[in-house]
Amino acid sequence: VVPATVEFVDIAGLVKGASEGEGLGNQFLANIRECDAIAEVVRYFSDPGVIHVDGKVDPASDVETIKTELILADLGTLERAIPRIEKDAKRDAAAAAKLALVHRLEQWMSQGHRARTMAMDDAERELVRDLHLLTMKPMLYVANVDEGDIGAPLSEIDGIAPVPICAKIEAEMAE
Repeated sequence: VVPATVEFVDIAGLVKGASEGEGLGNQFLANIRECDAIAEVVRYFSDPGVIHVDGKVDPASDVETIKTELILADLGTLERAIPRIEKDAKRDAAAAAKLALVHRLEQWMSQGHRARTMAMDDAERELVRDLHLLTMKPMLYVANVDEGDIGAPLSEIDGIAPVPICAKIEAEMAE
């Protein structure tokens, strides 16, 4: 038996416009780039004493905001990388294959899809690994629900079943 070590890094919430520098903007995105996976905690609970940045609890909207900001950040990464890859593609066949893949990714992500959901084989995934795309990272959705909703069924988010928790119960147990 080899125990696993998992380090969780709590990164402040992402706001609309982060890919353009709003909120913590680029600092937030840089912190995510260093992670191996993303666990997004989504607010489902309805405590009026806890203020929501948009003034209302809407898990689908919150997920969409973060997804959009991550996609926009990745599109910016691709935009900056393409000139370099084009230059390399003129003298290297492997770089030409990477350039074609990057253009496919750019088109896919422009339609609002995460890079990870595009059909690619392992070799193609390896070709773009050095770009450190945020939407290529494995994603886990954690639904922070009300006490009474801990066993209630939750609809999938982006094809992924969220893991329900109640942070209020967890905090009480920790005390």
